[in-house]
Amino acid sequence: MQKIDDGRRLTRQVMVGDVAVGGGAPVSVQSMCTTDTSDSDATLSQIKRLAEEGCEIIRVAVPDPSALDGFERICAASPLPVVADIHFDYKLAIAAAERGAAALRVNPGNIGSMDRVDAVIEAASVAGIPIRIGVNAGSLDPEVAQKPGLTLVERLVASCVSFVEHFEERGFQNIVLSAKAHSVPVTIQTYRMLSKQLPDYPLHVGVTEAGTLQQGTVKNCAAVGVLLNEGIGDTMRLSLTADPVEEVRVAWELLGALGLRRRNPELVSCPTCGRTQVDLIGMAQEVERRLKSIQAPISVAVMGCVVNGPGEARDADIGIACGRGKGVIFVQGEPLRTVREEQLVDELFSEIQKRFG
Repeated sequence: MQKIDDGRRLTRQVMVGDVAVGGGAPVSVQSMCTTDTSDSDATLSQIKRLAEEGCEIIRVAVPDPSALDGFERICAASPLPVVADIHFDYKLAIAAAERGAAALRVNPGNIGSMDRVDAVIEAASVAGIPIRIGVNAGSLDPEVAQKPGLTLVERLVASCVSFVEHFEERGFQNIVLSAKAHSVPVTIQTYRMLSKQLPDYPLHVGVTEAGTLQQGTVKNCAAVGVLLNEGIGDTMRLSLTADPVEEVRVAWELLGALGLRRRNPELVSCPTCGRTQVDLIGMAQEVERRLKSIQAPISVAVMGCVVNGPGEARDADIGIACGRGKGVIFVQGEPLRTVREEQLVDELFSEIQKRFG
């Protein structure tokens, strides 16, 4: 398996609008709108918010023909490439391709007969857009689903292989693959196997039906973090039962933690202990809140005592180390000045603004 400099496997590159997926491109961040697609104004407003948070590809549901006019308006005005999410009705996929979709996401297992899938392939070919083949436990290849003795992992992977072979027989290779589950172990095992059996195709990774903000964040980061660290994954959506803005924020935090991409500041803060003599938790929370308005790939430390001060946080770009009612502002481990506790956060951000804008 060929790999690129950061250890990720090298896949065929697919263009979703102007965003490259695979082929050595950075792992891209996706989300999905929760608005009614028929309400193009509300949907575009949500897309704008997501774009501001760093979303790079957006998916919207096209559940029935009444959504198509709104979908077309959204595609025309969206700052992000728009992927049409289609289930069951192949005619909606064809119409979405004709109305400006940057890509189609379909589950061939629930579209119906393969001649209907072929019609979708033809529409995507004419439009020059990719198709994400999305497989999950509820949308397996019918022939695979009926085979006895297979694990869910084996069914998911075999379904992907079967669908890809069908697409390739029709000369279509403009494909992104996903095979999602709500189980972390199943997700990891499935994508590991997919990356071996279909190494050329870019993979869209994530845990489906992961849960609300806290549980969903843990499950997504556990699964996707492992996969990305192994070089598996070209684009991702970290599904959460929450405002989709949270999906984007968590995705960027994960990419930053893995050292793959950093868009926002990293907060380095100690867990506090009996040596801490300031309100470190409140201070760290206030620093975290203010950092949301800064778009610079810097690390900012908030440390509670001299033990965890400039020494342990020496590799941070800037930070504070606290004592009794006061603290030291330091830059790359070197003390800058001592400041009273109540002024520490303001002085820290004054220094951040001066040095990093």
